[in-house]
Amino acid sequence: MLDKEISKHETSKNSLEGSSRRLFYLALPPSVYPSVCRMIRRYCMNKSNLGRWTRIVVEKPFGRDLGSAEELSSQIGELFDEPQIYRIDHYLGKESVQNLLVLRFANRFFLPLWNRDNIDNVQIVFREDFGTEGRGGYFDEYGIIRDIIQNHLLQVLCLVAMEKPVSLKPERIRDEKVKVLQSVLPIKDEEVVLGQYEGYRDDPTVPDHSNTPTFATIILLIHNERWEGVPFILKAGKALYSRKAEIRVQFKDVPGDIFKCKKQGRNEFVIRLQPSEAMYMKLMVKQPGLEMSTVQSELDLSYRQRYQGVTIPEAYERLILDTIRGDQQHFVRRDELKAAWEIFTPLLHRIDNGEMKPIPYQAGSRGPAEADELLEKAGYVQTHGYIWIPPTL
Repeated sequence: MLDKEISKHETSKNSLEGSSRRLFYLALPPSVYPSVCRMIRRYCMNKSNLGRWTRIVVEKPFGRDLGSAEELSSQIGELFDEPQIYRIDHYLGKESVQNLLVLRFANRFFLPLWNRDNIDNVQIVFREDFGTEGRGGYFDEYGIIRDIIQNHLLQVLCLVAMEKPVSLKPERIRDEKVKVLQSVLPIKDEEVVLGQYEGYRDDPTVPDHSNTPTFATIILLIHNERWEGVPFILKAGKALYSRKAEIRVQFKDVPGDIFKCKKQGRNEFVIRLQPSEAMYMKLMVKQPGLEMSTVQSELDLSYRQRYQGVTIPEAYERLILDTIRGDQQHFVRRDELKAAWEIFTPLLHRIDNGEMKPIPYQAGSRGPAEADELLEKAGYVQTHGYIWIPPTL
């Protein structure tokens, strides 16, 4: 029936049979991907080889762990070739995420600084100021790690940490992302803090004794020449005190600090992904006035102010255009997906088996205090007294 509908539409546009292009977006539970793909393969493919194509887009979550993801990949892989499969992660379509490659590889002053000699730690943060809001049943099945960290935040980590690709061809970029994932060391239990906000289990769709984390802080270490010893802190949570997603690159202390400004905080490069796209560098400047005293300020690029009247496309808008163009740069390749699940599957199994328990935290707070202690242990230095204020027009 679907094939008849599509064919009828194509005929109404005076298309030659097989000359149109068919893109199937599977906004469905992953459990039905294989059967739906089988039926598309059997009934809905283009009927001739006039240079047109059939492609499928699949949404996350791609499985629950390494085993289920590999099974899903095998079943879909038997029906479609890899160039026909688009595993979508909308974070890769965000304007400031897409800017990462340009920032890193087109600016001379970042190139020599972007390594273990200068960077102390990197934080990739996702915070929401609301809870599950009627999605408790879905969320409880997956939890914050599967929902946000294993895909969105890990993809951002790849772009922050990868080496320069030999070209901008999608496969060359995806090769470098895979190398980063394959260099990540196994996660240690003491480098994880899990939380669950008080009131989460009051949702009628959530089991009374749910062990599902709604908050997690996880430290990943990359075992390679550039990043050895630099903690990458992935932090995500629901029902926290504010809503934002950002990358925070914290540099080491200034050696021989003659201004004694260490207590005011470190240099940081912050990329705000949402809301209010921006990037700013926190740096020390002289406090205006007669005294030689220092204060922390910023060099700021706020998109809304700098690019007035420019419409920033929605992430999905950009990614769906990429599928039509056949550009897979911002989509997840099968070996990349496998490497990502290899990192998190052992931890997820320990949580699923009840071996690790989330710490209760109050809705509207920063999350469990233990998470801040873990950050401190990892070497992150919090800035006190400085607040970035988005510029107004």
